[in-house]
Amino acid sequence: MTTVTAGYDDCPAFAPVFGYIGAGACMILSNWGSAWGTWKAGLGVCKMGVDYPQGVIKNIVPIVMAGVLGIYGLIVSVIICQAILPPNGDTTTQYSLYNGYAHLAAGLCCGPSCL
Repeated sequence: MTTVTAGYDDCPAFAPVFGYIGAGACMILSNWGSAWGTWKAGLGVCKMGVDYPQGVIKNIVPIVMAGVLGIYGLIVSVIICQAILPPNGDTTTQYSLYNGYAHLAAGLCCGPSCL
């Protein structure tokens, strides 16, 4: 986190929006990728069960790994949300625009990478 010593221009009231968009993008895209991966791996297990029934247990690993992607996105989005500071009593915020963009970038790095 960065500290701001003076000025309201560095910490506008709309800065937390970018952090929440990053957290939301991380959660939505990583869980969508997890669901897609589970679906594709499940189709592979079904095909393996028809063609070679003895190898079904070996092909369960991609399903588990696809589920891990969703958990990873959940963890990153919770970390982002915990770093977003609430506004002060006088409607000012200490959450800078730099932090908002950094959290947006973090969410957009994690979410699409899980796709």
